[in-house]
Amino acid sequence: MKTLYDVQQLLKKFGIYVYVGKRLWDIEVMALELDHLRRARVVDDPTFVQAKIVLTHEHRLEEQRAKINHQSIGGI
Repeated sequence: MKTLYDVQQLLKKFGIYVYVGKRLWDIEVMALELDHLRRARVVDDPTFVQAKIVLTHEHRLEEQRAKINHQSIGGI
C-alpha cells in the first residue's frame, strides 16, 4: 500500500466510501474509519500500519499545500 488510492480501495472492500468535499477532511475521516476497522479486528497489523503511514504522509502534504496557498486548513 503506497498511495491514498490504495487506502481508498482497502476501505471500499468493507463498504466504506469517503467523500466529505475537501481532501484534508477526507483523509481525516479515512483515518477514523481505519481505526474503527482495526478495533473490530478486521484489518491486520501490517495493513493497518501501512495505511496509517500513507494517510499521515498525505495529511502532511495537504497541510503544506494549504500553507503555501495561504489558505485556512479548516476553511472552504
